[in-house]
Amino acid sequence: MPTIAIVDGVKIQLFALEHPPPHFHAVFAEYRAQIAIETLRVLNGSLPRTKLAAVISWAEKRQAELLRAWDDLAAKRAPGKIG
Repeated sequence: MPTIAIVDGVKIQLFALEHPPPHFHAVFAEYRAQIAIETLRVLNGSLPRTKLAAVISWAEKRQAELLRAWDDLAAKRAPGKIG
């Protein structure tokens, strides 16, 4: 479960052997959310409103990188950090 970025204190993580659709996990304190990469919709869980807004804003600009990281994990390659 590599942490590929930290956005406004929220850890952005991808897990190997995950189920579709491509998504990432956002972790902040006791909050956890799974966010679809292609639609940027919350699939499960929640984050505080301001943290979710920061994560979505960050992800909008990096969807291609996030999808590449998802594909890397599926191919058993370690994804790099995403700035």
